Amino acid sequence: MGEIVDATHLSQPNASNHLRCLSECGLVAGEQNGRRVHYRMTDPRVVTLLNIIDGILTGGPVDVEDCQNY
Repeated sequence: MGEIVDATHLSQPNASNHLRCLSECGLVAGEQNGRRVHYRMTDPRVVTLLNIIDGILTGGPVDVEDCQNY
């Protein structure tokens, strides 16, 4: 969870709520490992899609982080 919170800048409760929703929809699955839960995407096509989107947003003529309207 900590890695997700760090990467998304969401609060821990907010990230937990999103992950619960994604889990209930079948998009992610969690595997308990002690006090930690390891989450994974259940469909590899979602990972491919996210990688494509990331490439578009960061590989274009202007990085999305530089967009004034973002």
